[in-house]
Amino acid sequence: MSPIGTFFGEANYKYDVPRQGRLFAGHPGRIELAHGRNFETALRDLEGFERIWVIFLFHENEGWRPTTRPPVPAPGKERIGTFASRSPYRPNPIGLSCVRLLRIEGLTLYVDEADLLNETPILDIKPYIPMADAFPEAKAGWVDEQIKESWTVETTLAFEEQNQWLRKNSEFDLLSFAQVQLRRGPFDDSRCRVAVDENFCTGTLAYRTFRIDFSYNLEYRQITLLAVRSGYSAEDLADSDDKYGDKSLHTDFLAAFY
Repeated sequence: MSPIGTFFGEANYKYDVPRQGRLFAGHPGRIELAHGRNFETALRDLEGFERIWVIFLFHENEGWRPTTRPPVPAPGKERIGTFASRSPYRPNPIGLSCVRLLRIEGLTLYVDEADLLNETPILDIKPYIPMADAFPEAKAGWVDEQIKESWTVETTLAFEEQNQWLRKNSEFDLLSFAQVQLRRGPFDDSRCRVAVDENFCTGTLAYRTFRIDFSYNLEYRQITLLAVRSGYSAEDLADSDDKYGDKSLHTDFLAAFY
């Protein structure tokens, strides 16, 4: 098999990607198909479909694991077999996603609700047909035993202003990242980038070298993103070593808001 094209989006790291794309509108991207292979003809008549199946490669994975820890385990099932999961670490690194098709322009397909990394190789595209593909009454094994717990994620004006500044001056979108990371609440111990102070109902979410401070309301299952701050100390910024190449961004951010 050889890829027919490439997916391009804003998620460059696995923690940027929603675990189920359908749950997170606002994760758009585009699939650019290869030239010179008559794919223009192959795309004919696809425009009328609202959703498509995208078959792709987990191109950054190495090896596979026979068991995995689900993001939301069912009681008594801390680890499950890989074939009973959507884990990306599989014997053959093949992925399958049902994304929303927005429009087609030439050899470019614009999509949303995507859970793919930037530059993911695409193997095939098929139309989603509800009559054949949807089985809403089908049993879902251990997934049916999950404790469904979804939190709302809200923002303060201060956070919104800081996030807009970062989006304008970098490729970062901390709101999208926080929604992905905190949708299941602040106590998910599989999210190693979250630190919680239960005495004050506050927490910090790390995004690369930035930090997002938040508060939470356990009763209402609500998280409020308070503000963004630099993960660098003043001493760090004064040091000429710039491992991640982003100290100038932090300096400008601090000058704008602190």
